[in-house]
Amino acid sequence: MESTYVTILISVVCCATAVAVYAWKVADSWWFRPRRTENLLRQQGFRGNSYRFMFGDLKEMAAMHREAKSNPIAFDDDIKPRIMPFIFNTLRKYGNGCFVWMGPKANVIITDTDLIKEVMSNNYTYLKQSSPNPITNKLVQGLALLESEKWAKHRKIINPAFYLDKLKLMVPAFYTSCEELLNKWETQISPQGSCEIDVWPYIENFTGDVISRTAFGSNFEQGRKIFQLQEEQTGYVMKIIQTIYIPGWRFMPTKVNKRMKAIETQVKSLILGMIQKRMKVIEAGGECKDDLLTLLLQSNSQEIERHGDKSSGMSINEVTEECKLFYLAGQKTTSVLIVWTLILLSKYKDWQARARDEVWKVFGDKTPDYDGSNGLKLVTMILLEVMRLYPPVAYLTRRLDQEAKLGNFTMPAGVDVLMPIIVLHHDREIWGDDAMDFNPLRFDEGVSKAHKGKGMYFPFGWGPRICVGQTFATLEAKVALAMILQRFSLELSPSYTHAPLHNLISLIPRHGAHLILHKI
Repeated sequence: MESTYVTILISVVCCATAVAVYAWKVADSWWFRPRRTENLLRQQGFRGNSYRFMFGDLKEMAAMHREAKSNPIAFDDDIKPRIMPFIFNTLRKYGNGCFVWMGPKANVIITDTDLIKEVMSNNYTYLKQSSPNPITNKLVQGLALLESEKWAKHRKIINPAFYLDKLKLMVPAFYTSCEELLNKWETQISPQGSCEIDVWPYIENFTGDVISRTAFGSNFEQGRKIFQLQEEQTGYVMKIIQTIYIPGWRFMPTKVNKRMKAIETQVKSLILGMIQKRMKVIEAGGECKDDLLTLLLQSNSQEIERHGDKSSGMSINEVTEECKLFYLAGQKTTSVLIVWTLILLSKYKDWQARARDEVWKVFGDKTPDYDGSNGLKLVTMILLEVMRLYPPVAYLTRRLDQEAKLGNFTMPAGVDVLMPIIVLHHDREIWGDDAMDFNPLRFDEGVSKAHKGKGMYFPFGWGPRICVGQTFATLEAKVALAMILQRFSLELSPSYTHAPLHNLISLIPRHGAHLILHKI
């Protein structure tokens, strides 16, 4: 009997200890650690709102975003208060060197270009920020989210797929997909030679088709299905990251959780099936098209053979995740670049006319090719200016797992560093008094001479982790823009509503892009 009491007593003590330890961890994560972080930041001159238990600035941030999204803006209005209202107001209220609270995590906002370059250069210290909710991993887990040695290995294997000699071979896929897009538009042209179209969904489908063709070649229809599923998954992830993370919630049999799991399973199954078929052809010595999947598998095999060790390459599951990333990053980046270019050229018709003249001078009515695209100097300047005013991603974040020096500051472990790309791209001290104007000629002598002093232009990131697909995206945009200008002139429709919105991935036109197309 006495031993039973002892056993019960030990069990109670153990349970009480476990509860106390858990309670302390929760209290430390949601209160004591944020307060220590706040004190360390304020001691170094950083300013921001005082930490509020658990939510930090999230409630105020969500309210400001709802209000900002509720109304469109004039075309010439500053878009920053609409797409990132809380960050914009924080910078205006506290100046450079401030912080915001994403729940219990402090985000230190830096706008000093030297500090940004230091962060972007030290990718083994400043890591890619990720959602604390593991369910978001159902969307993608490829190169963009990997760290340290694993990132370096994947980057080395993936790089050859994006070499210029390989990209040249993908231009026909750009042309084929764009030709289908233009044919759809032409069927809607009235007898008078014009029509009004919301071009945004067409552009999204076009870039999705390009990725399907360039990633999987002959398996185009399966590729399109993957694209559609990834789009649906993105919508679910966007909603999830805007809520407080509750550990274990992803295991609950909710409708959304079950649907996300089903999508993840289906996408992996489709991609895995294509990978296995392609590997059989390669191993049998058969001929394969030079699409991204083949190039990736060949590069992976060569890396394994070079070292004689499978661990030096990627597993089949890792190849699958990289294929998912091709869709997510490649499609979104290019679609927003093209759609904002069409919107701006519809607004500024003189630049549209000048771009069309250049296209006719270089290509005439012939199909655009890789070599000719290098002669599109003005078109290139226009794309650079579009990405300055409407960068694909409005800001970048990096996380710190350990305390680190940043310039003269000491960044506490656990903070995120937030770098607002669009703030630097719109800064008058960097770009001049016309910083908010659409003026492609500022890039006439290249990017380095377009800005002043310590200016910075980084629509695709900067440093070792600069986007591996940036040349792919700009080449695709050049070909598409050239083909569109050969066939149509554009103007903004009276029904166009200017409402830029920064979602999980990129800066999109929330109410579409309603344009009037005139057949040439």
